[in-house]
Amino acid sequence: MIDFDCNLAPYAAHSAKSRGRHFAEPAPGSRSEFQRDRDRIIHSTAFRRLEYKTQVFLNHEGDLFRTRLTHSIEVAQIGRTLARSLRLNEDLVEATALAHDLGHTPFGHVGQDVLNECMKDYGGFEHNLQSLRVVDHLEEHYGAFDGLNLTFETREGILKHCSLNNARLLGDLGQRFLDKTQPSLEAQLTNLADEIAYNNHDIDDGLRSGLLTMAQMEEVTLFARHRHAVEAQYPGLPGRRALYETIRLMITAMTADLVETSAALLRDAAPAGIDDVRAAPPLIRFSDQMRAETTALKRFLYANLYRHFKVNRMRVKASRIVRDLFDAFMTDPVLLPPDYQVASSDTLKQARKIADYIAGMTDRYAIREHKRIFSLDEL
Repeated sequence: MIDFDCNLAPYAAHSAKSRGRHFAEPAPGSRSEFQRDRDRIIHSTAFRRLEYKTQVFLNHEGDLFRTRLTHSIEVAQIGRTLARSLRLNEDLVEATALAHDLGHTPFGHVGQDVLNECMKDYGGFEHNLQSLRVVDHLEEHYGAFDGLNLTFETREGILKHCSLNNARLLGDLGQRFLDKTQPSLEAQLTNLADEIAYNNHDIDDGLRSGLLTMAQMEEVTLFARHRHAVEAQYPGLPGRRALYETIRLMITAMTADLVETSAALLRDAAPAGIDDVRAAPPLIRFSDQMRAETTALKRFLYANLYRHFKVNRMRVKASRIVRDLFDAFMTDPVLLPPDYQVASSDTLKQARKIADYIAGMTDRYAIREHKRIFSLDEL
């Protein structure tokens, strides 16, 4: 029998000690339990849809901008590197990273916000909870169960945020939100790998799109420091290469800071196992200085990129598409595909089915569906 956990720290999530799956299955044999989770996620329908879901820019706005799919892959790469440095479970980090956005709506965060508003009388909408719903119920690949039947640890990592009302409905998985305890170190790490990835690739995409300028970016301390280091090492380096070198140095600085800070916290806390991790304060962290600098970067991107007037124009259009679709389906459920129509007059159940349908749409499918319903040219 292969020992997949032999090189892990005692406080890592060991696949051999997993809290298991909702439906018992035979051991995966040549794979660890978390490798099996990763493989199921990669082969899922929801994972393929991420190719055409917005990160910041709509897919059709340019071939080189990040999508939810490429973002998830970048998070997984950064996460595995961090996990290896801290002797945590790389396979669990990778599975969590690849699955963390499976429930995201089309059109990025605006789609989520609008769908949540539409669902306010029907239990609301949380994209982390929807990702869990995808892997627990909506995927249809197996004869023995709905969903992907992932391990507790992967599902725990997917559920990064959760309202207390919803946490009460999730049993053991939601208990940590009620008790204010921590998830595994792998879940904590994936959360910060996500932050490292989007902070850096949004700079790249923002500059590529022309919505950000290099002069603006020089106002951000974290960026300016590494930009100047590149200029000192490579005088006269062309703009695109200089940008990639700058972002590379920023990612290196962030990951090194996280590893150094977290390793020190782990030495001080000396958790004997994962149960001690859950009872401790967060042990995967940036230093105070790096946290301040990354917060300043996020505020800059929010003000200058995510709320740029050209992005706002698309936000308004996307808002109308999602709201129009929801209202039309609630008014006339017969417009829905048969699988999403509820036979009874259960409005709550029908609303959730509609949320599942809309959340599962890619950007271009949502645009096409809106045209099919509202455009006379699509008769």
